[in-house]
Amino acid sequence: MKIFFSLFFIAASFLGCYGQPAKTVVNNNSKILAGAERTETYLPLLKNKKVGLFANQTSTVGNTHLVDTLQKLGVNVTVIFGPEHGFRGTADAGEKIGNYIDEKTKIPVVSLYGSKRRPSEEDLKNVDVLVFDIQDVGVRFYTYISSMEEFMEAAFEHNKPLLILDRPNPNGHYVDGPVLDKKYQSFVGRQEVPIVYGMTMGEYAMMIAGEKRLSDAANKKYSYYQTTEKTVDTPFHFMVIKNGNYDHKSMYELPVRPSPNLPNIQSIYLYSSTCFFEGTVLSEGRGTDKPFMVFGHPSLPKNLYSFTPNPNEGAKSSKLYGQKCYGWDLSGTPEEVLAKVDNRIQLKWLLEAYRLFPDKEKFFMLPKSGNMEQSFFNKLAGNNELWKQIKAGKSEDEIRASWQPGLDAFKVIRKKYLLYPDFE
Repeated sequence: MKIFFSLFFIAASFLGCYGQPAKTVVNNNSKILAGAERTETYLPLLKNKKVGLFANQTSTVGNTHLVDTLQKLGVNVTVIFGPEHGFRGTADAGEKIGNYIDEKTKIPVVSLYGSKRRPSEEDLKNVDVLVFDIQDVGVRFYTYISSMEEFMEAAFEHNKPLLILDRPNPNGHYVDGPVLDKKYQSFVGRQEVPIVYGMTMGEYAMMIAGEKRLSDAANKKYSYYQTTEKTVDTPFHFMVIKNGNYDHKSMYELPVRPSPNLPNIQSIYLYSSTCFFEGTVLSEGRGTDKPFMVFGHPSLPKNLYSFTPNPNEGAKSSKLYGQKCYGWDLSGTPEEVLAKVDNRIQLKWLLEAYRLFPDKEKFFMLPKSGNMEQSFFNKLAGNNELWKQIKAGKSEDEIRASWQPGLDAFKVIRKKYLLYPDFE
């Protein structure tokens, strides 16, 4: 019996009605429910089990953290795993975090964004079932999909059942950008997917497992799980709890900021277009109240919008602090910003910033080696072509045309793993 597929679709098909929903609704005016809110569906799977939970500040059921909810419902959470920005979501981007005891719950927290990126066998010795519940923003260089991939590999390799509580994707209504060339694989881009992939975490997890894109050991275990019989001790191997009342046309506004420098839905809509500036000498707005909504540099024309970045909570160190920068302010209402993005990655701001920058040889940040091929910009772009296209004066339309073959091939794969009605 193919227990993986039968159990997956049983759990994923139920619609729950528990908890306080997020602000937005889908076209049928029904409240969107994140997978974590559908407790009646997955609580039986955690009963009498020791649970290891990968979570952060977005892991909520209504206004209550998932850890607190599970404890109140009698679930035995024995260890918490924390991603980039930490379990409580306050650390700087890239800041390494150690292990500690969570003050509120008294549960040990193991950092998976410090000295290691995945749980060890020792970390899992007191765990029967692993649960993953973190809000994504649907952009390849946002590191939580990489964290989930490492978590999946650890679960499969160590024979731990894995439950993913799905959450809506605020950028799940389109697919765009260059598909990653695996030569430029890193933690800000591990898989051959476009920058905006139009999938929820649950769908993405199904894809990388189904396409055998995990470690060799995890792929072998996954294949075994698809054909093995269930037992009383292992009622499932890998399962996704679907969102309720969600589809890929849903415009979902997150109830909790997913990280310190994505403070609102406007920054999330712009992130896929403006994060490129992290690979340049320009400020991407860290150290202001509009990260990823403003960007600029002291050497750009002084008739442009001006701002001065300074250290703040979640951005204690970054580029150009204390220096007056000139550039652009893309902020506005959610509707205004969504119209600016227009359901695709916008390159016009990057191209215009390069055109106006006086010393073009210093526009892109170089690594210590001085080799542009090894640059952070290439990790963000996922290739060694975009910076060359910009430098050569290619138009946005010409650059976008170079993406199309990869996008067409990816969309065929993506379709196989969608759990919700698509936008097209």
